[in-house]
Amino acid sequence: MSTWRITRVIAGTLVLVSLLLGVTGSPLYQSGNWLWLTAFVGLNLLQSGLTRWCLMERILRRIGLPVVGD
Repeated sequence: MSTWRITRVIAGTLVLVSLLLGVTGSPLYQSGNWLWLTAFVGLNLLQSGLTRWCLMERILRRIGLPVVGD
């Protein structure tokens, strides 16, 4: 799996988990402050789409995951 796809899987997982923990109707609700994580992930996705640079992809490359095409 490419670093591009792994990054999207991580982002999607963080959004879903933060919504589960931050939305009052959720059975796993903890605090509304978890919604800040959703905003942070969304802002980073927007930034990476505009600048073509993503910190998560850089981190994945540094830990040794190869950059392979889809």
